[in-house]
Amino acid sequence: MPGGRLTQQERQQIAQGLADGLAYAEIARRVDRPTSTITREVMRNGGPTGYRADLAQRATERRAHRRRAASSRGREPVAQPHGRDAEAVREFEETFTTVFITTGLPKMMARVLTCLYTTDSGSLTASELVRRLQVSPASVSKAITFLEEQGLVRRERDERRRERYVVDDDVWYQSMIASARGLLQIIDVAREGVGVLGADTEAGARLEAAARFLDFVSESTARAAEQAREVLHVTTPSAKAAGS
Repeated sequence: MPGGRLTQQERQQIAQGLADGLAYAEIARRVDRPTSTITREVMRNGGPTGYRADLAQRATERRAHRRRAASSRGREPVAQPHGRDAEAVREFEETFTTVFITTGLPKMMARVLTCLYTTDSGSLTASELVRRLQVSPASVSKAITFLEEQGLVRRERDERRRERYVVDDDVWYQSMIASARGLLQIIDVAREGVGVLGADTEAGARLEAAARFLDFVSESTARAAEQAREVLHVTTPSAKAAGS
C-alpha cells in the first residue's frame, strides 16, 4: 500500500468514486490507500458532496506552504505525549475541525472544540488555548461562550483558581438536551403561529405539521440521550476505573 501524500491522479479517482456513489472503503480499495486516508481527505476538503480534486490539491499545497512558513519563523510543532506522530496528530486535528464545521460550527468554535478533545486532560485554560491556536484571547472567549451555550463545554476552577474549559463524557449528553430544549422553543412559537394564522388555513396547517414533527424529534432526542447516558456511563473505561 503506497504511503506519502495523495497525488493529483489519486484525488481525481476519489472525486470520481464519490460521483459514482461509492463508499469510502471501496474508494480506498481502488486507490490502494487506507480508508482513514480517504475519509480524512474528503472531510477536510468539502465533504462528500463538495469534494473537488483540483481544489483539494490546491488546499493541500497551501497548507504545506503555511507549515513551511511557520517553520521558517521558528514555530515548533506541539510536543506529543505517548510517542504520537506529531504530523499525524496535526492532520487528524484538521480533519476533526472540518467535520465540526460541516455540522454547522463556526471555524473558531470548531478549532477550540477540537483542541479540547485532543488534549488528554480534556481541559485547557484560556491562555493555553491562545498559545496552541495562535489566536487572540478575545477569539477564544467568544468561542468558549458559544460552545458553552450549546452545552459542548463547561467551565471549572482548578487548584490555582484559574478558569479552565472542559470537555468530558457528559458534554454530548448536555448538548443533546440543550438541542432538544431549543426545539421546544420553536414548537411553542410555531403553535402560537397556528393560533394567529388559523388552524384551518394552509399556513396554519404547515406550522402545526412542523410543530408535531419537531415535538417528536425533541422527545426522541431527549429520551435517546438519557438512555445512552445510562448505558455508556456504566461501560466507559473511565467509569470502570472509578468503580474499581
